[in-house]
Amino acid sequence: MTWKRKGEKHFEDMFSTSRAAVRWNHGWRALHRVPKSRQSQRCVVTWSPVGAAFNMQAHQSLMKANATNGLFGVPELNCPEGFAEARRTALQRAECLVEEACRAEPGPRVVELFDELSDCLCRVADLADFVRIAHPDEGFREAADEACVSIGTMVEKLNTNAELYSSLRRLMENAKIVELLDEETRRVAELFLFDFEVSGIHLDVEKRRAAVKLHVELLELQTDFLAGTYLPCRVDPRVMPPHLAPCFPQHDGWLQVSGLHTDSSDDLVREVAYRTYLHPNEAQLTRLDALLESRYRLAKLLGYSTFADRALRGTMAKNPGTVMDFLVKLSNKLSEKTQQDFTMMRGMKIKLNPMNPELMPWDPPYYSGLFRAERFNIHPSLYSPFFSLGACMEGLNGLFSQLLGVMLYSEPPASGEVWSPDVRKLAVVHEAEGLLGYIYCDFFQRPGKPLQDCHFTIRGGRRLPNGEYQAPVVVLMLNLGTQSQQGPVLLTPGMMENLFHEMGHAMHSMLGRTRYQHVTGTRCATDFAEVPSILMEYFASDYRVVSQFARHYQTGQALSKSMVSRLCESKKVCAASDMQVQVYYAILDQLYHGEHPLNKSTTQILQETQERYYGIPHIPNTAWQMRFGHLVGYGAKYYSYLLSRAVASMLWRKCFSQNPFSREMGERYQQEMLRHGGGKEPIAMVEGMLQTRPSVEDFVDALVVDLEQDFETFLMDSK
Repeated sequence: MTWKRKGEKHFEDMFSTSRAAVRWNHGWRALHRVPKSRQSQRCVVTWSPVGAAFNMQAHQSLMKANATNGLFGVPELNCPEGFAEARRTALQRAECLVEEACRAEPGPRVVELFDELSDCLCRVADLADFVRIAHPDEGFREAADEACVSIGTMVEKLNTNAELYSSLRRLMENAKIVELLDEETRRVAELFLFDFEVSGIHLDVEKRRAAVKLHVELLELQTDFLAGTYLPCRVDPRVMPPHLAPCFPQHDGWLQVSGLHTDSSDDLVREVAYRTYLHPNEAQLTRLDALLESRYRLAKLLGYSTFADRALRGTMAKNPGTVMDFLVKLSNKLSEKTQQDFTMMRGMKIKLNPMNPELMPWDPPYYSGLFRAERFNIHPSLYSPFFSLGACMEGLNGLFSQLLGVMLYSEPPASGEVWSPDVRKLAVVHEAEGLLGYIYCDFFQRPGKPLQDCHFTIRGGRRLPNGEYQAPVVVLMLNLGTQSQQGPVLLTPGMMENLFHEMGHAMHSMLGRTRYQHVTGTRCATDFAEVPSILMEYFASDYRVVSQFARHYQTGQALSKSMVSRLCESKKVCAASDMQVQVYYAILDQLYHGEHPLNKSTTQILQETQERYYGIPHIPNTAWQMRFGHLVGYGAKYYSYLLSRAVASMLWRKCFSQNPFSREMGERYQQEMLRHGGGKEPIAMVEGMLQTRPSVEDFVDALVVDLEQDFETFLMDSK
């Protein structure tokens, strides 16, 4: 069984779930008034408590001093050694739950025990998994890593526990009892059963051993392949033209090419980076072949026709045929617009480099960005003063309040509760239900911090036996500039949009109200998980929303409508070709995870797919697929982002475009989608929200509509 890591029962009461949270408003506002002595003289705008918490430097006096003194408020985790105690308690509790689950009679209690067992282990493992990559202290990281390994060993035992599997199987084979289960309980039981059978526990002894062996092989192959996707290429400085050598860092006497340098204005620099970074590495290509072949063999062993067939079970798309139908139809609709984009880029390149006018694979990112900047004058320096981090957080707070009846409150963490002084803690409070959960905001750069923007579930929500709700706890990680005494951190428009995106994930976690943590919040189908976050990008691009918070951090001046319009229209420039390349990647992913053995090499398949579904010729002696890291985490599901964006587009246009603050639609959004997490069929949630079941054609049309441009209207609005 692949137990989703979600937490540990011993820590059930580490956060209060009191409904009295609705009374905290005035107390928090008083607590977070920033002393005049700490206000930057350059920053004359008066911020709300939430805005002030993010626009001012962290202050030690605002840290609560109490007996908690442990990471995330867990008393045991006030030192690295606490992980051993947390792990030991979780494992002991897990053993008891396994015994009880094996003895239980078929019925809903079996599912409850499985979920409690998952929660028991995962609340330790999820917390530890975050700490081992994000904590600045090596001792904490090592202790957290040991906890992850220990919990992982227990999970492997559960995966092969035939008695535990039989208990769940007896339930699911009893048709009369299954018929009486509510929809969420039945779905969670099916998911647990699927997790078991993915490990091959239902197979005979010989096949089960083969499945276990393949799982071990795949874990190693995935780790090695992913590591290889990031390895820089070393180049002898003597073979590099002298005027290009300074463009690449040097280490131990070698030039290091560690990326594609897409933002370089020098065509030759981009070409050299492309040809070098993507030069075939036989070891990496061999790993990819082995990875794809092992996935196929495992899928066949488990009874699936292909790995894609297995990976798409439970998703909105459901099967590879639907995915390919969606991608091919989208490609056909994009084709003409994509060629128009390429023509525009060629024109730009001819003006700047008439001696080499042909559009090459290393050109589109640079020339599309250049065209946007020149045509619409959207340099970040013009916008960033209006997007201080505090202002953006106020904007999110105002939007959530009007749309969802939810407020964010900045709460000073206890000493030892957070892993860095720059981390901010937000309590999420619903106007009727009280405290929903906590968001820890780890937004600022620091040495050793991973360079990724993401959402971590530390503890999932679930209904407790006493009727209370286990409040979810999440971390949002960004990599913004560090704060200074000179003024607040200022975001580019892209950073602002990304903040809205990640907060969409957080609110999905906060507003989920599932009975079982196994399906809480973002623990849902991959092609549905991005819908709430992408929907937030539409809010971030709407002037009615932006005008409520975008104001100059020094003068208080509001961002003009013409500037917002210009920014929004600029996103449509070359958007078709941007989407087309994602279609190409997604189709490549499907082909790689189809029937095996592949009838051609992965490079030959890439070449044919690129030329058919992207339109720019493949460069000989390059192998982009060896850098395709998403094949590990999104194998056969890379299409998910496109489908999620299609759903988000439909939601925006039908439900929110007329009034982005509509409380009626906000309530429907909560009831039909957010509260169910993964406890309901994703397409059923979409149907409930849209009040119609969309077809593949509807999804395609929703994406194409987003690309429509009306420059005349834009120019009139800008005057």
